[in-house]
Amino acid sequence: MHGAASPGRRRFLTTGAAVLGAAAAAQLWLPGTARAAETPLPDGVFSLGVSSGDPLPDGIVLWTRLAPDPLNGGGMPDRVVPVDWELAEDQRFRKVVRRGTAQALPAFGHSVHVDVRGLRAGRAYWYRFRADGQLSRTGRTRTAPARHTSLGSLRVALASCQNWQHGYFTPYADMLDQDPDVVLFVGDYIYESAPSSAGPRRHEGTGEPYTLVQYRNRYAQYRTDPDLAEIHANAPWVVTFDDHEVDNDWAGEIPQDPDKQPHDAFVARMTAAFQAYYEHMPVRATAFPDGPHIQMYRRLEFGRLVRLNVLDTRQFRSDQVTGQAAAQDPSLTMLGAEQKQWLLDGLQDSPARWNVIASQIMMAETDILLGEGKLWYYDAWDGYQVERNALLEELGSVGNPVVLSGDRHFTMISDLKEDYADPSSRVVGAEFVATSITSNGDQDQAAFHAQWDPLRADNPHWKFIDAHRGYHLFDIDRHGIDAQVRGVDTVVGPQATPSTLAQLRVDAGKPGVRLV
Repeated sequence: MHGAASPGRRRFLTTGAAVLGAAAAAQLWLPGTARAAETPLPDGVFSLGVSSGDPLPDGIVLWTRLAPDPLNGGGMPDRVVPVDWELAEDQRFRKVVRRGTAQALPAFGHSVHVDVRGLRAGRAYWYRFRADGQLSRTGRTRTAPARHTSLGSLRVALASCQNWQHGYFTPYADMLDQDPDVVLFVGDYIYESAPSSAGPRRHEGTGEPYTLVQYRNRYAQYRTDPDLAEIHANAPWVVTFDDHEVDNDWAGEIPQDPDKQPHDAFVARMTAAFQAYYEHMPVRATAFPDGPHIQMYRRLEFGRLVRLNVLDTRQFRSDQVTGQAAAQDPSLTMLGAEQKQWLLDGLQDSPARWNVIASQIMMAETDILLGEGKLWYYDAWDGYQVERNALLEELGSVGNPVVLSGDRHFTMISDLKEDYADPSSRVVGAEFVATSITSNGDQDQAAFHAQWDPLRADNPHWKFIDAHRGYHLFDIDRHGIDAQVRGVDTVVGPQATPSTLAQLRVDAGKPGVRLV
């Protein structure tokens, strides 16, 4: 840790070199250092790998979780375990710049979150952990650019929706080759569905997760995917959740099936789900859950090039409606009053060239009724028309707004329009809805286009649609955003062939998106 540790930092349960002194911290790293006469830990404590996240110009979060038996509760003894960590400017750790010791607590699944500060902006670092003589793999991460720089470029990968049972996470192998500066994951990191033999892989357990241990096991299973582990270890992540991290289509404290999940039971389920989410994500202690609540919406700055507003479209939303008139109820909210004002303030006072909104669900309209009239998906922003339309109007006075979304399990790239009821209304921004990593599996492309292509006349703001599995890649500089739709030919096996399915461009000062 950089600087003296304050009482507020004790939430991280970290002792850094600045507290102990460099010599003492170095002694902690020696593999032969005697800690206590404890029973040795089981082999394989770092089975879930390492990751980093939420980059700042001077800081990064480092993560690991000790779990020698990951699919059966973790397999760790019921005691606090000291975990040494170090971060260096080179892969061989010849120039270590920070080191310390974190305490892995049984109450939090022996997960470790180290918030390292005092780093240099816009550069790569390498890190690793050690526990009871066992050494983790080496991870690579990167800090955000300096606060006032508007030069250079930023490469962002956008991903969502990785259902273990629908396939292997092969798009991440290609993402690793593209070497993004940051990975933005906008929801459905796990799926809470019961095990099924219908797909190429099967969920652990015997049913849906409800308890903390069950959610831990599900996250641990997902973390064992080798392609996911590699990209976690080689780029910092910025994460938020959607519905499947808890329960399909939940809203506020209302489950998908309230007749089967009484309120108190669902609140207990949310409490377990949020703790397991925190335990497995590289997020700061500001995201430490308070029972059935977790602080997930937040803002990250990448110099004056990009301001990233990460939304939470689940905890504060009104329950879903099921009809056209109900979707236009002005009392409905997706964000809640506090988050909505936070977003508007952050957009209006932004010094950044690009104002990016990470939204779990699609903001542009999807009219699925052929011809006259409209029919919407009510779980998306279309189900919250008044709040969505007010936000779109606000975007008209925001510099270069771009929305990055997920959820739909296919690519849908659109112009954001001030009023979708008026085809001639002005374009106020662009939205990229990323396809899924695996959800929906290897989709029938001909059937997809037979269903969706006829609807393009009713949705002239759509610029590109596709149903391959994959992710989106963005190269952002002050002049524009060059976007690639990256897809793979299959997710039913552990190997796949990637390709660029489309290239698009957003020009600074010209709202909207175009194919190139």
